[in-house]
Amino acid sequence: MGSILLATIVLIGGFVAELSKETKPGLALLLIALLLIAVVNLHDLVAHLAGIDYRFPLMGYDTQFALVEFAVPVIQALGALLSFLGILFILIQEHKGFGHFKSERHALNLLAAGPALWVLGSIHNSCQIYERADGHAQILQQSVHIPFLIGSSLFFVGSILNIREQAGWESPWTGIIGIFGSLMLFIGGLTNVVKVFEMQQIDGVRLEKLRGGAQERLIRERDGHAPLILAEERRGKSAAGGTRAGPTPYKDVLVGQP
Repeated sequence: MGSILLATIVLIGGFVAELSKETKPGLALLLIALLLIAVVNLHDLVAHLAGIDYRFPLMGYDTQFALVEFAVPVIQALGALLSFLGILFILIQEHKGFGHFKSERHALNLLAAGPALWVLGSIHNSCQIYERADGHAQILQQSVHIPFLIGSSLFFVGSILNIREQAGWESPWTGIIGIFGSLMLFIGGLTNVVKVFEMQQIDGVRLEKLRGGAQERLIRERDGHAPLILAEERRGKSAAGGTRAGPTPYKDVLVGQP
């Protein structure tokens, strides 16, 4: 969680530096920030999959795990990678001292595709619901989703303005939009830290429990009680007798999730 906050701070610094006449330092900071975001999301993906022992079929039973814990880190990391490549192409062009219209257009398209994936990831992230959480916890959850969605949308708007600038439509707001978008990501990351801390203080709330019978299947597979194909038939009997809690996946780290 601290890594994503660091990434957003570097991101803000990059956009602020872009407002100066010398753009290369700002682009370099943006590259570092995007690389950090990609690494954090990939780390989250590995942690989530390790929580289910890399048993991909379990995602077929827990839709939330598939949409949030698996899809969001993948989408956010891919979005960061596309933005990284777009900025890298622009930095290479500036370093060489000449530009090609086609490569510049491809770079701008990459810079638009990256934030578009972040918006999609933010929408996916809104699918995360804690069934046993109270109203306060749900408010905290929305306080994380909304800033990320706003920030991702601002980046997407800024990328569209970048494309229009190349067509001759000048806009002084592109860098400012990037700064505000970065601030929203920082707020989202900060509120996520607060949310996880406060929810862990609530007695009886398990933040990391698989749904749709996937938790029971994971426990039985780990204990060797029954193969996965038979777990569904026996879930009713086991639920009546009580299912003991087992190791659960790590779910509450940002996911880029910007």
